[in-house]
Amino acid sequence: MNTNEWYIFDRGTIDKKTCNKIKKWASNKWIVSKVDISTDITDEERITGKKPVDESNPAQRISDVAWCSDQWVYDLVWPYMEQGNHDAGWRYYIKAAEPTQITRYKKDGFYEFHRDGRGDHLSAYDSSHNDFLRGHVRKLSMSVILNDNFEGGEFEFASYSKGQCTITAIPVRAGSIILFPSSMDHRVAPVTKGIRYSLVTWFLGPPFA
Repeated sequence: MNTNEWYIFDRGTIDKKTCNKIKKWASNKWIVSKVDISTDITDEERITGKKPVDESNPAQRISDVAWCSDQWVYDLVWPYMEQGNHDAGWRYYIKAAEPTQITRYKKDGFYEFHRDGRGDHLSAYDSSHNDFLRGHVRKLSMSVILNDNFEGGEFEFASYSKGQCTITAIPVRAGSIILFPSSMDHRVAPVTKGIRYSLVTWFLGPPFA
């Protein structure tokens, strides 16, 4: 099911013990998720770059998150990013990664269609306290599925061709990895039973020229 639009490492790529270790790490660190609710880019932002406005928005997203910057997590996901980035043919210049996000979707939790990044100069991070982020943009997104004992919660892409929108559901299996360009529209459909866990990482590089 790998394409030049996304790249999949199938069930069990990340073993069950490691998946459980990630879930356990987050067990007492959950906070309510937020999304960027800003839409239009102001005239000032066209010069200085876009300034996200992050707030809780239950119409767009219902989930809990925990943020992790432990080196062992980056060591886990980085080789899969490198392989997928090469084999899918993107071969983007990747220099860093943001803090990883462990996400928990309880029953009725979801995340509507959205894009993680645009890759342009307006979306470059202007971070005075983090040299890894400054001047970089999200180029690749990765979701590691940590369990599959739930119902609903499908991972879906929206792609567009000749005026038509096609929705593609990706099987969510414990230990599988979904890697894709951050500019792709995607969503997590509502969970109808159980709890869905995932590990999300955004990989960064200079804006596209």
